Amino acid sequence: MTVAPRALVVSRPTEYDHLLARHGSRSQVEFVLSGRGRSLDELDRSHAHQQEALQMVAAAVPVDWRRASLDRADLDRWLFGPEDVVIAVGQDGLVANVAKYLSGQPVVGVDPEPTRNAGVLVRHRPDRVAAILRRVAAASAPDEPCTGTAELRSLVELATGDGRSLRALNEVYIGHPSHQSARYSLVLDRAAERQSSSGVLVGTATGATSWCRSVHRERRLDWALPETTSTDLAWFVREAWPSPSSGTDLTAGLLVDGAELVIESESDRLVAFGDGIESDRLEIGWGERLRIRRSARSLLLL
Repeated sequence: MTVAPRALVVSRPTEYDHLLARHGSRSQVEFVLSGRGRSLDELDRSHAHQQEALQMVAAAVPVDWRRASLDRADLDRWLFGPEDVVIAVGQDGLVANVAKYLSGQPVVGVDPEPTRNAGVLVRHRPDRVAAILRRVAAASAPDEPCTGTAELRSLVELATGDGRSLRALNEVYIGHPSHQSARYSLVLDRAAERQSSSGVLVGTATGATSWCRSVHRERRLDWALPETTSTDLAWFVREAWPSPSSGTDLTAGLLVDGAELVIESESDRLVAFGDGIESDRLEIGWGERLRIRRSARSLLLL
């Protein structure tokens, strides 16, 4: 018997939700905001847009589908099934947050506030979700829904020597857990350099619209970042420090055709995490290595 698709609606609490949980009542939230020169009206509007979008998405799910709702904080504990269709309602970053846990499940990014979000990954208005899900339901191949309308986005992957791994849609960051300098050896092809820096950033074509874009623009480099569906990765060393024992020659470039970057720790502790989720991270100690490369998995973005 064929298992019916499951619509998995992913969202995150609004700013109003956070403040209400913290301060206990609406009147107290209003009092706190007034002391900061802010009005509750702005939060109310944003919260209302989110709730309206979630209601429209819920109504768009076909009646014969299964359905579930998931908070961003619970992503690392959720067991995703091959029949899931993920509907991320929120900012672009929410799609990145969920992408690392998927293995081919399609994702629909829904923007509840087009005037506030860039819409790079949340590309659909809530009223378009019903039509998208109808196309998914009509697809003949469950593993290739909406042929012609789906877009594959590369992920970047970190791997340790003992088998641990981590993926990200935008970028991964490797550095010291505090504001101290990270010390390590960077290996690229046959070149190697000992470095002391604020950390290493490796991003995908999707990440070229976020943090990597900021670094690239600041340095005014003469090469272009990967575009949209490219499988290349861009990498940057942040604030490399020149000293008798550390160099600054290998500080930026592209990883193409499956090339990888290797970081060998010369610090007691280095951390690595993806897309800003510091709670889900890898740690390595002195002499341990991290390999950074394009993941074999991709995000299927509808």
